[in-house]
Amino acid sequence: MYQELLTPINAFLKCSTPAAWVDEAKKSENLPILLRDHLICELKASQSALFLLKRYALTSEGVEQLTDLMKPYENFAYKRIGNTETLKGMNVLSKSIKAKPDCSYGQDMVDKMVLLIREELHHFYQVLEIIEENNIPYDPIPASRYAKGMLKNVRTYEPEALIDKLIIGAYIEARSCERFAKIAPHLDPKIGKFYLSLLRSEARHYQDYLALAEQISKVDITDRVNFFADIEAELIQSSDDDFKFHSGSPV
Repeated sequence: MYQELLTPINAFLKCSTPAAWVDEAKKSENLPILLRDHLICELKASQSALFLLKRYALTSEGVEQLTDLMKPYENFAYKRIGNTETLKGMNVLSKSIKAKPDCSYGQDMVDKMVLLIREELHHFYQVLEIIEENNIPYDPIPASRYAKGMLKNVRTYEPEALIDKLIIGAYIEARSCERFAKIAPHLDPKIGKFYLSLLRSEARHYQDYLALAEQISKVDITDRVNFFADIEAELIQSSDDDFKFHSGSPV
């Protein structure tokens, strides 16, 4: 059913998730860390998209709207304020978000990233529902090495820095999609069904990031995509003693 979505994802990624990671992910004792890290990953995805919008495309009014939208989710993730009841109905914008008028790619970026932000916050809420339903205590946890390992290779001048960040965003979304499909058959059927339900949006997010990078770049981005493909594959395949959603091969 999902092969049409996964075929371009698997072609884009240079390697598959190691079997050793899947073996760890399907252990019942690792479900709490997997869900807690997934929750934070959804928030981080929203924050990263907002960072790009603030840096490159948004008006001050748009920044304020999206910052306010995200605040309740950040309060839960970092301060443990609230729950699914208090977050219910919070993922609403009072008006459409407009880009800076002098940014040629601005409205396209805004439209794609605002949709991504709202979908990732909805996924955050859904993961939190699963955490609460399974009586899993929530505590914030540190991020894995994955995103930092790619971001440290971002160029320091524009628009190349933006292009690199967009390519990295594409890899993060593509890997998430691939791992959702990998672990879904091994989890409780309800949780597995939830992970499969995420594939379509994650696949579109990867495509949106890549399309924006291609639109903004003045040159072919193939070499840069391949550059980050090698880095991403190394992070995924190399030994890693910190089991997380995007971690490498478990030691």
